[in-house]
Amino acid sequence: MKKDNLEAVRAFMKATEKLGQTNQTMEDIYNTIVERDPDAWCAMYFDESGKFLHMTYDEFRNKTFRTASQLSQLFSGFAPRTIVGLKLKNSPRWPILFWAILMSGHIPLLIDARLALENTNNLLRQSGAVALIANDEAEFAAPAFRVNEIANRESSYDFNPDWADNVIFCSSGTTGDAKMMVFNGKNMCAQIIASVSMPDSTIDIMYPGTIHILAMLPFHHIFGFVAVLLWYTFYGKTLVYPSSLATSDLLTACRQGKCTHIYSVPLFWDGVAQTVSRTVASLKPSKSDLVSKMIAFNTHKISRREAGFASTGLALHTFQKKVLGKHVRYAISGGGFLSPKTQNLINGLGYPLYNGFGMTEVGIAAVDMSTRVEQRLKGSIGKPFYGVEMKIDCKEGETQGELLVKSPIIHGEEIIGDVRRKTPLTEDGYFRTGDIATVDNHGSFFLKGRIKDTIILSNGENVFPDEIEYYFKDVPLLHNVVCLGAKRPGNAEEKITLVCEVDNSVTEEQIEKIFADIKAINDTLPSEKKVQDILIDKRPLPMSSSMKVKRFVLKEAIEKGSDDFVGLDAPAKASVSFDGYDQKEVEATMKKVIKCFSKVLMLPEFKIDPEAVWTTDLGGDSMSYIEMCQVLDKEFKIHIPEEQYGVLANANDFTKQVLDLLHENK
Repeated sequence: MKKDNLEAVRAFMKATEKLGQTNQTMEDIYNTIVERDPDAWCAMYFDESGKFLHMTYDEFRNKTFRTASQLSQLFSGFAPRTIVGLKLKNSPRWPILFWAILMSGHIPLLIDARLALENTNNLLRQSGAVALIANDEAEFAAPAFRVNEIANRESSYDFNPDWADNVIFCSSGTTGDAKMMVFNGKNMCAQIIASVSMPDSTIDIMYPGTIHILAMLPFHHIFGFVAVLLWYTFYGKTLVYPSSLATSDLLTACRQGKCTHIYSVPLFWDGVAQTVSRTVASLKPSKSDLVSKMIAFNTHKISRREAGFASTGLALHTFQKKVLGKHVRYAISGGGFLSPKTQNLINGLGYPLYNGFGMTEVGIAAVDMSTRVEQRLKGSIGKPFYGVEMKIDCKEGETQGELLVKSPIIHGEEIIGDVRRKTPLTEDGYFRTGDIATVDNHGSFFLKGRIKDTIILSNGENVFPDEIEYYFKDVPLLHNVVCLGAKRPGNAEEKITLVCEVDNSVTEEQIEKIFADIKAINDTLPSEKKVQDILIDKRPLPMSSSMKVKRFVLKEAIEKGSDDFVGLDAPAKASVSFDGYDQKEVEATMKKVIKCFSKVLMLPEFKIDPEAVWTTDLGGDSMSYIEMCQVLDKEFKIHIPEEQYGVLANANDFTKQVLDLLHENK
């Protein structure tokens, strides 16, 4: 690292040290954000015609002040420091509304935009929220205000900000007691200050000059809020908003927005890797060999001489233009296990992909920042950030155990049900993460999996599902696989179960081939890692808003004996009944649903049979399924509950769901 480059980065990050000299409030963070270059772009986004627009930091400051003035009037009947829910998808308006809620004297409760009505109301009731900002047309447990209603109100320039100093993150808000984590300004300032030592490891993660970071991770989630929104607006950088979370729109935003930084979850990176692998497999042998050499060269497995033309910048940029673009300088995967194969392929394409660790309760605590690709490929989450301590709680003689974290970033309070309490810590001030980890001799940490996901066999052996999934990621015709422990009906013992999401239009013969391929791989594994039960899910795997597969949903369905899983002897699923609905209304609704299927899947309408399954018959996957639900929500002005994601498998299912929701709202 050149000394002058390092000094330039350190000078640029002086604002981090200055933040430590303030009162360390949310207001102090905001003031630093808006005191940056007023003409710099804080946001780039697409309009309805697909044109790229931008917003400057000066426009952001003015819009935030105006919005805070409007909210102050709207919420004049509510006591200061009361809670206001914010339930919106990522957009340039999201940060404006977030800071405006704080500026108007209220505490934002960050809610998943896709969360079902019942779960949303549960969060509002248990938090005691006095209002909600959302675009959903529904009856909420608190007064709801739509974004356009707020934007069209008059504002007063006599408004005097009255800053609140808390932000609340929450769990999914199921009908039981939800868990809400309360952070204050000191916690969030500590999260920013944790970045102060980054230049000592790398200058690529944060530096003076142009940084365009993809704003795909939802801001209600700690990873998206901290690693994208908080850090990069604090340093005056540009957030690039994709028009949707469809894979094609994400890639378009990366390329057209000239994204330099992309932070996402393993599912996204696995999807990119699988797309590249399939593309390479379809190339002529000479071109396929070129890409293979490029990957081997960039991961330091062959020399420049052996790679030949594949080692040149021209070859690399030519291929990158078809993937994430040629501007990516730093990429992070967080929130789960990243397979070594994906890590190798993405780094081999010249995209420096690092592993990171964070969770809602502790913020973002570590990212591997090694500039050596050999180190990145080990899969470490790196060393703790400045101000963060980590240790492993393990039995004597063992090298792995639960990861414990001590940090000023950790939330100070939490709300569970109607009870607000201090965050439970160990006697020496550590938070138990529930993650199983190891640490090497250099102080780098490695995650093995979640304690709650660990499968405990009858012989007492602990099995980590993330490791097992890795072996089966590349089975032909599979979109995704997930491993979990589950009991089939009538069985008393939990088995290592592999659930597979199949590729497009597979036949029964191909399903048999999938089983055979999985069994062939399984035969090569050690006995404690062998899969004991193999199921093919006819639906897209159920996904959370943070793009993780919901293992608990699959486990519950398997143990209840759901017929949505294909074995060689699986029974057929019962047809959907439209009894009670007018036939003409059913036909009209079905026609619109099929038109939406056609739009998302890019298939002609005549090829979409009402019984055709999204994955097996139509070639859809989990990412396009989420897009499909969003398209239907917009088309029919409804909100498909998140718990139905993956349950609805074909046009018949969706039509019945749409009709049910439309009639509920009448």
